[in-house]
Amino acid sequence: MRTKQQLTEDIRRERRAALVVNARSRRGRQLYADAHDRLVAAGFTLLGAFAVERDLERSLRDAIDLGPDLLVAGGGDGTISTAGRMLTHRDMALGLLPLGTTNNFARTVGISPDLDTAIATMTEGAVIDVDLGIAGDMPFTNHVGVGLSAEVMINVPSRLKRALGRLAYPITALGLLARHRPLRAVVRAGGDEIVFSTHQVYVANGGFHAGRPITADAHADDRLLVAYPVGGSTRRELLRETARNALTGHRRTLHERPFLAVGELWLETDRPAAVEVDGEPCGRTPLRIALDPNALRIMAPPGTPDH
Repeated sequence: MRTKQQLTEDIRRERRAALVVNARSRRGRQLYADAHDRLVAAGFTLLGAFAVERDLERSLRDAIDLGPDLLVAGGGDGTISTAGRMLTHRDMALGLLPLGTTNNFARTVGISPDLDTAIATMTEGAVIDVDLGIAGDMPFTNHVGVGLSAEVMINVPSRLKRALGRLAYPITALGLLARHRPLRAVVRAGGDEIVFSTHQVYVANGGFHAGRPITADAHADDRLLVAYPVGGSTRRELLRETARNALTGHRRTLHERPFLAVGELWLETDRPAAVEVDGEPCGRTPLRIALDPNALRIMAPPGTPDH
């Protein structure tokens, strides 16, 4: 396998890429042609280009089989997570076109959700490697959500998501919250046991959730998973803590409550609870969550931390 520097040099010199855009994502259908034209204008030879309406994994496999140095994936966090999972430990870099609603992983590595920044990253950036989380046997880039968020992902209407973007999630959550019962969640890690009574637990790999920072010092290459509840057992606490997170996330650190920063944990609840992994439904608790360090190579902006 090439070193990261060698892969960076090959991408800059040869510009051999493949493009896969999820045309079902909020902006994917509108921006596919624009992304294609901009990559070609930037000097990339596209070995294949796919605007995907269904069967994203098959299109990603086809693109990988073409053997590009850079696989450019466009869509939301679910699309990026799927591409990241399929590129785990490959001699190939992932290029990000953040075309979704929240674009958490792209924000974590410093790529803002616009095509100009994304294309510039692919032409001027460098290959780094980042950690992936493993939920059960499912690799993920951003987070695992247990409780209300998973119920939201299962029930959010696709039309509402396309029309309102990220506002579709809190609107759906408010509708579900009235009948949602709190969970007794137990997190075991490193011989310690922490118990939460809450409507919502997250375990994050990256530094952003819902398009906002989780803390000032969490990122995708720190060898840490960050487990934390959102509020306590009452619905009022959930709403208050959600608002607080939106306002103060960038000012908090991993050393403050309620965060538990570890490399591996076991999560169980008093009843089987729905789980979502990077916005996609993924079974129920109990669940082991761990890290796969430096599992994914991505094209990142110059100066992005790389450990």
